[in-house]
Amino acid sequence: MKLYENGAYLLNGRDVVIDSPEAAAAIAAKTGKNVTPEDAKKETIAYGILKSHNTSGNMEKLQIKFDKLTSHDITFVGIIQTARASGLEKFPIPYVLTNCHNSLCAVGGTINEDDHMFGLTCAKKYGGIYVPPHQAVIHQFAREMLAAGGKMILGSDSHTRYGALGTMAVGEGGPELVKQLLSKTYDIDMPGVVGIYLTGKPQKGVGPQDIALAIIGEVFDNGFVKNKVMEFVGPGVSNLSVDYRIGVDVMTTETTCLSSIWRTDDQVKEFYEIHGRSEDFAELNPGGIAYYDRFIEIDLSEIKPMIAMPFHPSNTYTIEELNANLMDILDDCEKRAQVSFDGKVNLDLKSKVRNGKLYVDQGIIAGCAGGGFENICDAADILKGTSIGADEFTLSVYPASTPIYMELVKNGAVANLLETGAIVKTAFCGPCFGAGDTPANNAFSIRHSTRNFPNREGSKVQNGQVASVALMDARSIAATAANKGFLTAATDMDVNYSKPKYFFDKTIYENRVFDSKGVADPSVEIQFGPNIKDWPAMSPLPENLVLKVVSEIHDPVTTTDELIPSGETSSFRSNPLGLAEFALSRKDPEYVGRAKEIQKAQKALEAGNCPVEAVPELKTAMDAIKAKFGDLCRDSFGFGSTIFAVKPGDGSAREQAASCQKVLGGWANIANEYATKRYRSNLINWGMLPFIIDEGELPFKNLDYLFIPKIREAVAEGKTEFEAYVVKDGALQPFTLKMGELTPDEKDIILKGCLINYYRG
Repeated sequence: MKLYENGAYLLNGRDVVIDSPEAAAAIAAKTGKNVTPEDAKKETIAYGILKSHNTSGNMEKLQIKFDKLTSHDITFVGIIQTARASGLEKFPIPYVLTNCHNSLCAVGGTINEDDHMFGLTCAKKYGGIYVPPHQAVIHQFAREMLAAGGKMILGSDSHTRYGALGTMAVGEGGPELVKQLLSKTYDIDMPGVVGIYLTGKPQKGVGPQDIALAIIGEVFDNGFVKNKVMEFVGPGVSNLSVDYRIGVDVMTTETTCLSSIWRTDDQVKEFYEIHGRSEDFAELNPGGIAYYDRFIEIDLSEIKPMIAMPFHPSNTYTIEELNANLMDILDDCEKRAQVSFDGKVNLDLKSKVRNGKLYVDQGIIAGCAGGGFENICDAADILKGTSIGADEFTLSVYPASTPIYMELVKNGAVANLLETGAIVKTAFCGPCFGAGDTPANNAFSIRHSTRNFPNREGSKVQNGQVASVALMDARSIAATAANKGFLTAATDMDVNYSKPKYFFDKTIYENRVFDSKGVADPSVEIQFGPNIKDWPAMSPLPENLVLKVVSEIHDPVTTTDELIPSGETSSFRSNPLGLAEFALSRKDPEYVGRAKEIQKAQKALEAGNCPVEAVPELKTAMDAIKAKFGDLCRDSFGFGSTIFAVKPGDGSAREQAASCQKVLGGWANIANEYATKRYRSNLINWGMLPFIIDEGELPFKNLDYLFIPKIREAVAEGKTEFEAYVVKDGALQPFTLKMGELTPDEKDIILKGCLINYYRG
């Protein structure tokens, strides 16, 4: 794999000219044309799709309107509640509400099914599509029924990726979907486009997760594709089946790119034909001379079976490399765990080594990444005639949709799996976020799913429980299962892959999916459960801001799962205050109490009472502020909390990572950088200031008070640097906070306190 920082030209989709002072002359010699990078950038597939969806008339400042929207049952209640509070009357474009995260209805009493009924009645009232639990995971339904060539889909799940089908899809926080539901736009600067040039053909036994992990391992730490569009081109694309491409594509989210798009061919055309939607195919290729801001060359034949060790998809090794350096790598993982868990529990992976071999406790093939037809068929071929054994090792397989499940039943793959001791379950995202197949304490799980963040498998460090996940391809998971848990690469197995043809039967969808065909029925009464609560009132940004630092996180990256845990806590996702009680609970259990304590000052102010009487420790800070700035009007102040994290927001698009802080009185985050655009957008849409501070020793520490004068004026004027002070020894010590440029709408949202206030006027 080769990475080119300076970009490259692609001629006729095949010939690569790396950008250099000699590039223009070389291109002119080959094509007889003189081109500039600016002109050639317009020849990428991504540029053409973005242009056709941009409403601003300015391709540097995009205002995108999407063709379709999709959400699941952790996000759609909050989105619709926000849109309703902002004036929603009808879904203006197709909006699909899938139920694949809280499908089990086994936690929280009636909470989960109440939310499903909320979704069904909203689909009827506002003219949407409702997919019941167990029918399909969000992204497989989108692949089968929504994607179309040259179109754009916005989803409230970070893995919204349908580029392999010619659809540019973006995963964002819920407020961005609210904007689309209110016929507003998705506003971003024109993203860079990174060419991913594929050649060669994968080795037998190497699967899509192997390709994806190899890419993630190369580009995550250096931010090579961060907030950019990955465009897959080159002759190697046609050496991959569409199912294979989908498996690579969905994992592009873990690179922190904005979106992805692939060139399409006859195999993609056949995919649409199989699914009865041949009219949705569009042939997509870059133009004759296309320019990419950055470029990656990948020889697929060189990729070996991969593993992403705990606790990130970028912590990658070849399985061969892991087995050759086993104890050193396991020791490194244990040391990382000590940092991540602040020494509260000990991860013991070295105990998994027996006679020099690594044994795992659990295998999972599931969800939008692992649950594809070809992944499961190949796994069944590897396991045919074997046994996973009668010891601790278990294997669970979750087909990504009921149509896939039905075809696996018909072609015998399910029977082959079941007779080995594996369990085949319904479409469900649970294993990916800690709500299904939670391992035993200190167990080590290998999964063809999307993420392996700390606690994401469901363990609870605060209760002394820890487990860990490594990501692998379904084929190597099956090979490991065939060896009863001994970590094995699929390339070490001599298997005759049957490669059965896929036949799609949409009968189950016709029988079970509610599709309004875009017709709203205002007479329908929305069905609310007792856990579905409205958003609390939120104040506009004050003139001056007093913040207490209530959590300080120095991990290199902080995931959204650490900001608001997934798993059983998600049963409260429709209850803003109820869910907020879990904020940072697995990272900093004292956060909620500290945030609520300083929030008392803001509540007292809003009630016309004295903030200092509500929070007596404020007196020292207020005395210092008055000593320097005079006796400012009490009503010009706002009081609340902030957190510091080095690089927060990697992972899920769940807006609750920001909204939970907001309802607890959070006014800001302070970071060295933000891991993803979507987390920064979530902060802004909930009226929180996404501050940046330069790397180095912090001028403040946890529990310090900060004062930011004239913050409202500064935001309104579009400033990107802000005067700030920390209270030290009864005096104010100055420092500087920064913030990236805000769009006019983003400024207004922050000034008004949140997106709901913005739309209410």
